Amino acid sequence: MRTSVTVRVPGSTSNLGAGFDCVGAAVARWLRVTVRRTGGGGAAVTLARGGTLAGLETPPERDLVYRGFAAACGRAGRDVPAGLEIVAESDIPVARGLGSSAAAAVAGAAAAAALFELDLDPDALTAVGAALEGHPDNVAPAVRGGATLAVAGPDGLVVTALAVHPALAFVFAVPEFRVETARARAVLPASLPHATAVQAAARSAALLEGLAQAEPRLLAVGLDDVLHVPFRRALVPGYDDVTAAARAAGAYGATLSGSGPTLVAVAPAGRAAAVGEAMVHAWRRRGIVASSFHVPRPAGGYEIL
Repeated sequence: MRTSVTVRVPGSTSNLGAGFDCVGAAVARWLRVTVRRTGGGGAAVTLARGGTLAGLETPPERDLVYRGFAAACGRAGRDVPAGLEIVAESDIPVARGLGSSAAAAVAGAAAAAALFELDLDPDALTAVGAALEGHPDNVAPAVRGGATLAVAGPDGLVVTALAVHPALAFVFAVPEFRVETARARAVLPASLPHATAVQAAARSAALLEGLAQAEPRLLAVGLDDVLHVPFRRALVPGYDDVTAAARAAGAYGATLSGSGPTLVAVAPAGRAAAVGEAMVHAWRRRGIVASSFHVPRPAGGYEIL
C-alpha cells in the first residue's frame, strides 16, 4: 500500500452554450495534489495551498480535496485515516467558471482510490465527484478528459465523449472579478415556457453537431443559450461587448464558461489569438482588467503521477 500519491486534474468549462448542466470540456489548467499518510498523532488532516489557492481560508476538513478523499473512502467502505498531509497547487482560476471546485473533488477522490487501491473506475469517480460538487458537466471532463455529455439516467449518470473538430479552438477571457456559483444559481427562474424548452433542445442538438463538424451556422446557434445566459449576463459587466468583440474577431460564438464570469469563445484555430485579444480589449474599454488564453483541443483527464 502506498504512503503517498500525487494526482493532476484539469480545469473545465461547463454549461457550454446550449449544453446547460450537461456539456463540458477539460481545459489545460491544472490542479496538482499530493496526499501523504503520516500515521502521526497530530491533526487528522493538514492542508497547504499554493498558486491560485493560496488565498483560500477554508478549513482543511471542509476543503473539497479532503471531502473528495473522504467520499471515495466512504463509497469503498473504508475509514478515512488520521494523519493526512495534503499539498495542493493550482493554476485554475478560482470562482471564475473554470471548474476549480470539480477539480478539487476529483483530485481528492482519485488520490484516495490510488492510495488505498480502491476499486473505483471512471464512472464511480465521476459519480463521487458529481454527488459532492454538484456539477457533472465539470466533473466528467475532469475525470475523463476531452469534451463530454453527462446526463442523469434511471441508473445514475450516463457519460459519453463528444467529438470536437480539430479545426476548432476554445478561447477564454478571464476578468479579475468573481461571480460565486451560489449567486449565479439564485438568479435562475424556477420554470420556463414550453416554447423556450423547445428552443433549448434544438440548440443543444445544434451545438453537438457544430462541435463535431466545425459548422459555423450550427455553432452560432448552439452557443446562443436560452436557459441560463439571459438571466446571468447581468452578473458579468460587459458581457454583450465582449461576446460581440469575439464574434467580430472571427469566433463562431461566445458565451459564459460555467456560471461565469469567464467567457469562452469557439473559434477557428487560426483566429484564436486574435479573438482572445479582442475580448480582453473589449473589457479594457470598460475599465475591467482581464487576461486570455486559448487551447487547441480539450485537455486529457486526471493522471496519477
